[in-house]
Amino acid sequence: MTSEELKINVEKALDEIRPFLESDGGNISLVSIENDKIVKVQLEGACVGCSVNQMTLKSGVEMTIKKYAPQIESVLNIE
Repeated sequence: MTSEELKINVEKALDEIRPFLESDGGNISLVSIENDKIVKVQLEGACVGCSVNQMTLKSGVEMTIKKYAPQIESVLNIE
């Protein structure tokens, strides 16, 4: 998978997650993909400072991204 295909797949994953975050007044955006292994995202709106955002990031976001792009090793939130 090329870097461009990887970015497209990560964006597809974020598009799948976004409605759930928006329903809680939040959002998410892709910041970068480093070494085709680490995805950096930014949680926005109500997701910033939310006590469950780390759980959301690991269980929801990371799991969904890995479904679309299995080579991703981790997802980090950039504040």
